[in-house]
This record gives sequence, C-alpha cells and structure tokens, in this order.
Amino acid sequence: MAKWGEGDPRWIVEERADATNVNNWHWTERDATSWSSDKLKSLLLGLRVESNEGSCEVTEVSKVEGEASINNRKGKLIFFYEWNLKAAWTGLSKSGIKYQGSVEVPNLSDENDMEDLDISVALNKDEPETPLVHLMKSKGAEKIRQALGSYVGFLKSEFTQGMILPTANGMVPLQSSSQSKAKTDKTQISSSSCTAAPPVNTGVKIPTCKFSLTETFLTSPADLYSVFVNQEMIQAFTHAPATVEGEKGGRFRLLGGNVLGEFIDLVRDEKIVMKWRYNNWPCEHYATVTLTLVDRSSETELRLDCRGVPDDDEDRTKDGWRRFYFEAIKQTFGYGARLF
Repeated sequence: MAKWGEGDPRWIVEERADATNVNNWHWTERDATSWSSDKLKSLLLGLRVESNEGSCEVTEVSKVEGEASINNRKGKLIFFYEWNLKAAWTGLSKSGIKYQGSVEVPNLSDENDMEDLDISVALNKDEPETPLVHLMKSKGAEKIRQALGSYVGFLKSEFTQGMILPTANGMVPLQSSSQSKAKTDKTQISSSSCTAAPPVNTGVKIPTCKFSLTETFLTSPADLYSVFVNQEMIQAFTHAPATVEGEKGGRFRLLGGNVLGEFIDLVRDEKIVMKWRYNNWPCEHYATVTLTLVDRSSETELRLDCRGVPDDDEDRTKDGWRRFYFEAIKQTFGYGARLF
C-alpha cells in the first residue's frame, strides 16, 4: 500500500519486508501506476516538431489508461507496465492555418519492443488535408517513441530507488535500469547489473567489433563540441534528464540511464574520447568511442570511431548513434539544413 511521505514528492511504499529479509528473499512490490501516469503526461505534453511546411505540437494528453508495477524477488526487479494512450496535436502551417489531430498508442507494454510500438496519427474529422500529417507521422511519431522510451528508462532507474534492500553483509546491490527485457512474460533485470562507470581499464572478455561513422554538421567545431559535453545541450537533444561532467575523467549518464560512461580525453573543439556503454552490456564492459571534429569551412565533419562493441550489438549501436545522437542533434539545433 502506497502513501505520500511528508515533505517528499515521491511515493513512499510500505513494502512487505521484515528484519529477517536480509537477502531480499521475500517478494516486495511497488505500484507505479500513478507515478507513471504523471510521468507519461509530462513527457508527451508540449512535444514539438517543425519542417518547411510548418510545425506540430502535442497540446493535450487526453487518455492515459493502464497500470505499472515493479516486483523485487530475490534481488531481481521484475517490471510490468501496460498503457493505452491518446493525445491531441495542433498543427500550424507557414501560412498561419491551424489543424487539429490525434495520436494513439494502444500497446505500450513490457511485452513489446519500443521499435514495434504502434503509433497512430490522424487528422480530426472535417479537417482539410495538410502535409503536416506526414510531419507528425514521421518526425512526430519518432519523437513520441523517444519520449516513451525515456519513460521506460525512468521507471527502471528513478522509480526503483530503494527497492533493493541491504544484504546480510551490509552491501546494497546495484540496480539496473536497462531497457532490454528477458523473453519471458515479464521483464527481469538482475540487481547485480552494473550501472556505475568503472575505472578506465576494467572490462570483460567477449567477442567485440569496431566500426566508424562519418557525419557532417552545418555548424562550427566549437559549437558541435559543446553539444557532446554540455549537460543542458545533451538534455535538449535527448529530451530526457542527463548527468554530465564535461571534463577529463568526468562521468555521464544519459537517456534514463540507458547510456553511461566516462570522458577519457578531451581536446577542446577537436576531439572527444570516452568509455561508453549501453547499460545492458555485460557488467564492466565498455566500448571506446573517439569523436574527431574537422573544420570544413562552413561545416564540421565528425568522424566516430568505436571499438569494443559486443559483436551481437553492432547494428543497434550504429543505429543508436545515428538516430539518438546525429539526427537528434540536427533536428534540435538546426545543424542539418542549409539556410539560404
């Protein structure tokens, strides 16, 4: 049973545990439904996308139906969430004409991967056709997908604080906020998963690969450098809270704890070297990512060299850098389109 704690805005939960539960043997549970409803509304409301045709913005979250809960069993966190969402969006064309539409997400749950999420975008009845519908179905849907992915990350990191109790030797196992899920009827995350950045030279031996990506940004090396080390700018393009210490040896935690690491070397406006990982990689295993910025007069060429990526995660890692870094940076700061 949950209740509000005095002076504490978070839910405090009376968990069914006793003094003999030193190894987290008993089953404890938290109801995350109310917290989740508020979090989903805050992440969706005000989402905005733009194009040459105009802009669209989520102006109301009209339905948040479902439930969410977290169970702790023998030090393992088991997540359950199932939501049916509906929101309203308003479009404004370059000529000043307003349009009204809706967005529905009927299947946000722990049993579906985020990539398989069904996001339905439509114009309201009697509204004239407009290219802004395509804008919402493409950029708008992708931004909504990112926001809902952030919700899952927050559920598995922010809301789970305090669920893993001290063990017999006084140690508190680290909790995982991974978005990956076991192929069972409930997502299971081991509390022993590693989420904190390790010393530079640690790692486990697994089959790995390396790859390189090159991207061009219509901005200066100085501006692009700041995007990767400035906490406020990172929060802007990821649309999620982040913790970033933008200095050599500084650690970072992005996207609801799904990406974390440490800055190994920083050469202002020229190079960034970091230890980088998804938090569902084997504990203590980090890839080494080097970002090299080359001034090309009116634009900056960015070369990414990544080594130490687990073999079976190469495609996801490449896609993640393209979508959640490169494309998101261009869309947020306007570094992807020439202005004549």
